[in-house]
Amino acid sequence: MTVVRKINHELAIAGQITPQQFQLIVDDGYKSVINLRSPDEIDLLDHEQEKMEFFGLIYINYPTKVEEITHQAAFEIFQIIKELPKPMLIHCDNAIRSAAIVFLYIANKQGIDFETAWQRALDLGLLEFK
Repeated sequence: MTVVRKINHELAIAGQITPQQFQLIVDDGYKSVINLRSPDEIDLLDHEQEKMEFFGLIYINYPTKVEEITHQAAFEIFQIIKELPKPMLIHCDNAIRSAAIVFLYIANKQGIDFETAWQRALDLGLLEFK
């Protein structure tokens, strides 16, 4: 099973979650899930949206590649995060994209400008480009 890491009382991150974790996610009180994975990635869970919604979770698939995270793209994701019920789980394949997005989101909420937050995320190894 994938480790779910609680960042704060509103946000958690994970790699690809498994069907066995769906009930645990609900039991832990999560209300929303954002999946950052693209349909062309390997080991993608089939019908994840339908399965999550069956458990009563609000589900958004917002395919995001690290190399495509721009100032504008990040703010689009931030808007989704702001609007969805919390607590929320944000996941991708290995939790690195999720960590980067959550880090940038929290930095933005704290008033840190995007470029400074971006550089700090790079320094932490959260935005490695292949």
